[in-house]
Amino acid sequence: MTEKIFYITKEKFGELKKEYEDLLIVELNKTKGDTPKPFESEDINPEYVNFQEDMESLRLRINDLGNILKSYEIIKKSSSEKQNSIGLGSAVTLEINGRKDEFVIVGTLEANPALGKISNESPVGSALLGHRVGDKITIFTPIKKTYTVKRIKYFTS
Repeated sequence: MTEKIFYITKEKFGELKKEYEDLLIVELNKTKGDTPKPFESEDINPEYVNFQEDMESLRLRINDLGNILKSYEIIKKSSSEKQNSIGLGSAVTLEINGRKDEFVIVGTLEANPALGKISNESPVGSALLGHRVGDKITIFTPIKKTYTVKRIKYFTS
C-alpha cells in the first residue's frame, strides 16, 4: 500500500512544522512535571483520567502531523507548457449557470470552500484537473452542474 501524499504550500508546511515542534515541547513539559497519581484512595483519580485523555489527544495530533511531514509535497508553479491546463495551485475562473466563480485548487489540508479553495480530491476539484480554457465539464454531485472553464492562472507557492 502506498502512502498518501499531502500536497501543501510552503506557507502551510511552515505552519504544520511549527505546530509539530510546539506540541513536542508541550508533551515534554507535561511529562516532566508532576503527573497526577492514578488512584486517590480506592477510586480512580479524575485528574489522572483527564491527564491521560489530554496526553492521548496530544499524541494523536503529534502523530498526525508527523505522518503529514513525512509524506508531503510542496505545490510548485507548473512549467509554462502545463499552465494551460488545470492543476494543483491553479486559480480557475468558471462559468456555472451563467454566473462566474473562481476557485483555487489546493491539497486537502488547505481546502476551504468558503474562501474559494477546493481540494484536488473533492468531486469538483478532481473533475477539473487537466482541463483547459473552453472545456465544459459536467459533474454529478447531488445535482448535475456543468462548468465552463474561462481562465486559468497559476501562483507560485
